[in-house]
Amino acid sequence: MIARLRGTPVARRPDGVVLDVNGVGYLVAATPTALRRAEGDGEVVLEVHTHVREDSLQLYGFADAAERELFEQLLSVSGIGPKVALAIVSGSSPGELQRAIVLEDTARFEAIPGIGKKTAQRVVLELKEKVGASLPVVAAAAQPDGHVVARDALVELGYTVVDAERALAGVDEALPAEERVREALRKAA
Repeated sequence: MIARLRGTPVARRPDGVVLDVNGVGYLVAATPTALRRAEGDGEVVLEVHTHVREDSLQLYGFADAAERELFEQLLSVSGIGPKVALAIVSGSSPGELQRAIVLEDTARFEAIPGIGKKTAQRVVLELKEKVGASLPVVAAAAQPDGHVVARDALVELGYTVVDAERALAGVDEALPAEERVREALRKAA
């Protein structure tokens, strides 16, 4: 199995990046963070998951091991294939996605194209214990997460989940939920 590639990006394609590794070009479907890393002419190192099927061998590239690990955990969920798992990992940082799983924030996953309510619930149900063990501080929190409360408030005001996430992206996480909403609305205005 190929687990890491070090090479020079030679082409960008709609389905990924081609890395030249000692004269061999590997097509790697990659997350946006991995693609940003592959911009320019310099050498790049990508963490890789090799997905083998009867009729193909596909490479999926990640900026770091945490992205790849979450991708592989998502593949263990019934009904999640590599393309959907890549879409999920591409949408947010591994830490944010793990927090969403632990807090049973299915709306975060439903906002991703190709993920319906049942699939989102299955992701949370099947990964909560696996992810919760690696995030004991978040798992132990009894209070609702301020980010989720603020995002849900923006959704109630008419934002989509994706737009609410974007609006909250630059807001100080130390603020209480109400202040986060006010700050996000100020920035949007």
